[in-house]
Amino acid sequence: NIPGIMEGTGKPEYDKCVAISTKASLKEMMLPGLLTIGFPLIIAFVPLLFGMDKLAIAEMLGGYMAGVTVSGVLWAIFQNNAGGAWDNAKKSFEAGIEIDGEMTYKGSAAHKAAVTGDTVGDPFKDTSGPSMNILIKLTCLIGLVVAPILGGHTKDHTSVIEKEVKEVKIIASADKNVEEENVKVLIKNEDGEKNATVITTTTVNGKKDVKVETLSGNQVEALINK
Repeated sequence: NIPGIMEGTGKPEYDKCVAISTKASLKEMMLPGLLTIGFPLIIAFVPLLFGMDKLAIAEMLGGYMAGVTVSGVLWAIFQNNAGGAWDNAKKSFEAGIEIDGEMTYKGSAAHKAAVTGDTVGDPFKDTSGPSMNILIKLTCLIGLVVAPILGGHTKDHTSVIEKEVKEVKIIASADKNVEEENVKVLIKNEDGEKNATVITTTTVNGKKDVKVETLSGNQVEALINK
């Protein structure tokens, strides 16, 4: 208790009031902040741990951002409009307004109800509504920063590129029964990893026999250097 505070002769401790309000606001902001930043990260990285397809994860992340944007905009509009309406209702009663043919002024039961509505309306239009814009922007910003990690944003990642094709045709073979042997090698680059498919077609007495062999890693490098 500060002596003379109620009479207006004492000096209030403004710094303590500001410190208490600041600590409380920062403490209450921790959960919304963690949810805003954490959900896009959870959606992007947790499915990766379970081997989920990156394209499906990107679609999930995009759907989440779209949902936050649509619902957030609607909620922000509602809060801004509702808060402004309740605030104006209180001001209307203070100026005097006619209800059922009778003038109603400040101090009436209707005015007291409007004051209660304004108590909720001011935070709606001044704090909660505008803060929804920050939530939408930050959520989408985190999502867009994380999205390239999922891949699929360059040509090399979105398509399988045929790097090299080798065709070898052997008319005569050590095996006298072999009339013709074709060897076709397809070397492809997918997501930065080289894979090779060796297709061997052997024709013996008019009958074709096709064998397919898949190579990867060092086997592909050895094949290229031959």
